Amino acid sequence: MKKILKLGLFVLVIGVGLYFLGIKAGMKIAENQLKPETATTQNGQSEQPAQKSGKQEQAGQDQDQNAKLDAWFETVFADGLRKHPQFMTTLGMKQDNDKWNNPSKGFFLEQVEETRQHLAHMRENFKFADLDESRQLSYRLFERQSQQQIDSVRWWDYGYTFNQMFGQQSSIPSFLIGRHRIDSVADATAYIARLNGVKAYLATHVENEKASVAKGIQPPLYVYGHVLRDARNIITGAPFDKSDTVSTLLEDFNKKISKLDISDAERAGLTKQAETALLTSFKPAYENLIAEMEILQATASTDDGVWKLPDGGAYYADRLKRMTTTDMSASEIHDLGLSEIARIHDEMRTIMKQVGFTGTLQEFFTHVKNDPAQLYEDSDAGRAAYMRDATAMIDIMETRLDEVFITKPKADLVVKQVEAFREKSAGKAFYNAAAPDGSRPGIYYANLYVMSDMPKYQMEALAYHEGIPGHHMQISIQQELGSLPMFRKYSRVTAYSEGWGLYSELLPKEMGFYQDPISDFGRLAMELWRAARLVVDTGLHDKKWTRQQAIDYLTTNTPNAENDAIKAIERYIVMPGQATAYKIGMLKILSLRETAKAKLGDKFDIREYHEVILGSGPVPLTIMEERVNSWVASKI
Repeated sequence: MKKILKLGLFVLVIGVGLYFLGIKAGMKIAENQLKPETATTQNGQSEQPAQKSGKQEQAGQDQDQNAKLDAWFETVFADGLRKHPQFMTTLGMKQDNDKWNNPSKGFFLEQVEETRQHLAHMRENFKFADLDESRQLSYRLFERQSQQQIDSVRWWDYGYTFNQMFGQQSSIPSFLIGRHRIDSVADATAYIARLNGVKAYLATHVENEKASVAKGIQPPLYVYGHVLRDARNIITGAPFDKSDTVSTLLEDFNKKISKLDISDAERAGLTKQAETALLTSFKPAYENLIAEMEILQATASTDDGVWKLPDGGAYYADRLKRMTTTDMSASEIHDLGLSEIARIHDEMRTIMKQVGFTGTLQEFFTHVKNDPAQLYEDSDAGRAAYMRDATAMIDIMETRLDEVFITKPKADLVVKQVEAFREKSAGKAFYNAAAPDGSRPGIYYANLYVMSDMPKYQMEALAYHEGIPGHHMQISIQQELGSLPMFRKYSRVTAYSEGWGLYSELLPKEMGFYQDPISDFGRLAMELWRAARLVVDTGLHDKKWTRQQAIDYLTTNTPNAENDAIKAIERYIVMPGQATAYKIGMLKILSLRETAKAKLGDKFDIREYHEVILGSGPVPLTIMEERVNSWVASKI
């Protein structure tokens, strides 16, 4: 959880609330600065503004306040961005693309102090009542996110820097492969510089983890096996050893420089420099990591939940509040999960009768799970077929978007297989945002390591969730909203974004998709999975369930494969609270929609409703409710 926590805090510093950033290189803050109070005539002479009435003057002052706040937000964003070179690379910017971020606690605390100063400046210099509705919302979001970052200092040491989901051991190569573009020799040289910089960068992360462990904050034993495997995989192949295979990073580097318009001699020289960096900096860094992880592994316990950590109960309560943006307690969330599971089981029994199955629900789970017709071949051809079919589903959905949406994403989307070096540890599926300058499409990653974990009956809902109308649509629209300040374009509110992702699985059902009853069963299975998360996440971290107890709960109450359940529970252990956001966010979007329908009757337009939800960028669920209520009131 440490990376999620530290990234969450870290991105709050950059314009407050960023997560996956995206902005065109060379962002011109000056274009957003205020015009001078005096205008200039065509002949270049200074022209004094005309006398204004009291009302006109007040309106001008209010407009001026709005413009000043916009300009100030952009300045804060740009200042923070310059201190985080990895995010600049993510944005397509080439400035400092030879450097890594500063992962030290000292740097983080400096950024927190800057945030305190920014928050005080905003409160002192901008009167909330003088701002228009849009800027008032930006003010509230900046204030909320800034305060969250300040409050989170208490939890900086919590969580786990090295874990199987987002640990630095895999994040470093993933960043170089997925984010660092090579369009020139200078970019290639910067890539090599980053390889050389891994030694110091990774060493700081290792020291951070050791400091956390010294405070009693340590991941459970199983995590170390994943981390060590990932780390060893990264330094396998040429030039690390004498095997016939080429290491993942060297293969990536050579593939990228192969597209440069340079001589073979220049290309060979760059490859040689990369090999030297891999051997003299990168490999020793990972060997040090492996040695330190082996030492820490010997001290790890098999206790899984964060209840075991110092002040673990308070930490988990904080995670739930942040992830759900509600005041729901762990017990309330647990009970909601049990209720939703019962409801979804009943809907599944209806489908079971529809297809003529006469056994119990658990027997139906086994029947569907073991049906060979629901599995792709465990081969390269089968994996290619999965990605081809998932792409086709998204393409078909894209042709129907006008029926339910006003604004559509401009960014492209591709389906990719999770890379071999991390597929055994990585989650089932996930999304990487597109670069707003068009240099990189959005990516729906499907983990095809174990093909039985990715059955056909679930792939339709999974494609809608990660792709269209799910995360790709929501995040791309957010990044493309021209009227929002940058910190809002790139913020993340988990209940909002994951709630939308889960809602995006249901919406196609209402549009006439899931014609095959087993595919609709798959949709329900995915929703059931998210409902079960409410139970097992709170079970693990509040009720002191064991890892095996939580795995058994999933295998008994869902049709998912055992390996799927193992990966999921291991994910929830290192990301406490995050899994609860999906169902809670979805239920809020649905309840607000149904309330709006009831109040508006024939005036209700699903396209307008979606515009209200997506048109603000991510907001807490309470603010989402305010926006929907305001929209409803405007139409009555």
